[in-house]
Amino acid sequence: MLIVTTDEIVGKKIVKVIGLARGNTIRARNIGKDIMAALRNIAGGEIVEYTKMIAESREQALDRLTAEAKSFGANAVVATRFTTSAMMDGAAELLVYGTAVVVEDE
Repeated sequence: MLIVTTDEIVGKKIVKVIGLARGNTIRARNIGKDIMAALRNIAGGEIVEYTKMIAESREQALDRLTAEAKSFGANAVVATRFTTSAMMDGAAELLVYGTAVVVEDE
């Protein structure tokens, strides 16, 4: 499965546009990560607990996007975008979406 942020894929032609495909996850912080983040905020530097959490969220959302696109019969997703939104205090959604397509070599 090819997933790109561009509207086209070099060396490929879009032969069928299937439509919107998406994947999302909602994650909540936990007290352990919040304590470590607060300590790092005092000392400065990267908050690795949150970095790891958001990286895992991105991968899960991409996995879900890929699964949905495949279920539609797509072999690629173009114009892929990420967005986030706060769901409640301490929890956020990460959404990835794009256009599911079928591509062939040019």
